[in-house]
Amino acid sequence: MRKAMLIAAAAALALGMGQTGAGAQEKLTPMKLTLNFLAAGPNAGFMYAKKLGLYEKAGIDLTIEEGKGSGTTAQQVATGQTDVGFADAPAAMQLRTKGAPVKIVAPILQTNGFAIISLKEMGINTPQDLIGKTLAVQPGTAQTTLLEAILAANNIDKTKVNIVNIDPGAFVGAVLEKKVDAILGGADYQSIQMRDRGFEVTDLFYRDVGVPTVGLSIIARDDRIEKDADLYKKFVAASLAGWAAARKNPDEAAAAVLEQFPSVTKEQIGKQFDVVFKLMCAPGAKHLGEVPEKNWETTYTLLTTYLGLPKDKPITDYYTTTLLPADAPACE
Repeated sequence: MRKAMLIAAAAALALGMGQTGAGAQEKLTPMKLTLNFLAAGPNAGFMYAKKLGLYEKAGIDLTIEEGKGSGTTAQQVATGQTDVGFADAPAAMQLRTKGAPVKIVAPILQTNGFAIISLKEMGINTPQDLIGKTLAVQPGTAQTTLLEAILAANNIDKTKVNIVNIDPGAFVGAVLEKKVDAILGGADYQSIQMRDRGFEVTDLFYRDVGVPTVGLSIIARDDRIEKDADLYKKFVAASLAGWAAARKNPDEAAAAVLEQFPSVTKEQIGKQFDVVFKLMCAPGAKHLGEVPEKNWETTYTLLTTYLGLPKDKPITDYYTTTLLPADAPACE
């Protein structure tokens, strides 16, 4: 009888523990994050944060999906197809001017890593060298959105550049096969792929040719932020912690990306980190996710001057710092 009672008690305890675990699991709030593009170094901090269990500790059951360009990701956030997005700041700002309730809550890359990319032999060393050349772009991406600003900032007549739309999957091949002279891409993506194949590449960084805009940022809908600010604060804090950890443990961060999205190589991610980590803090920045006001003003000036962003609302209408943690990781 005593043995039977002990067995029954143990079973009851096990059942209670199972129910507690299930209850704890049920308390996790589902969230979906849509990346700016394919999973790789420029968005690795999110995968590493998930691997470390930071979202789970914050009470979030996070699903991460790859994106198809910042513009598309911002639209998905605006239409409620995803809870939070990772997109280039100017792309989100332009969408907001059209009435979309999209707001920037935490810039991860405080300056962008976009570039005009070409083979060195093409001799495209300045924006003016694009005149008479064929430039391939992908519609809907932040790089393409900002081309107007580059042309205007460098006094280049758009009609003198042959601009063609092309599938991003064909970018590298088009340049290497000399079907186009240059592409608008990322120094942490296409440039690395081309160098890995043994080609000498020239990168004209946007930030060096008059367009040092705020880069890839966490964005969300206004109403969802207002409805559950605490949830979004936890998401931002966990994400920033993940990015801070990625800087200190790049190999482990790369492994986390591969574990969740095995379509990229660890070597490629490591090379991307060489670019990405340099963009996480703008000059004068003190914390991750917190861009100096002057950088916001520069971004605002560029967009209102060259891309037709209206001046009826101040720059502060496009972003908020209210979700940033008081103990955000420091810039180093």
